[in-house]
Amino acid sequence: MTSLEKKARTYRLPETTTSEDLESGWSTVINFGNKVLVAGYFYSGPKANDYYGAIYEHTTPDMSCEGEIQLVAISDELFADNGHALQWAMSH
Repeated sequence: MTSLEKKARTYRLPETTTSEDLESGWSTVINFGNKVLVAGYFYSGPKANDYYGAIYEHTTPDMSCEGEIQLVAISDELFADNGHALQWAMSH
């Protein structure tokens, strides 16, 4: 199992999905060019950073909310808020 697969299981992120489905389960989902960026929350203890960033890319020419996307990256670090998690995703 790869590091990406382990983190996906920990954060309960689907490896392949649609942005429509992501928007139903995660509060911060942004289309960014051919990518879909996610900031998710994962409780890791009191006074701890709890937000991670994730990046999906479209696998087909269908760029609509129903087009298939695949998970390509998840941040190694956790962030203090969803804005910093999205900042990480935008820069990768």
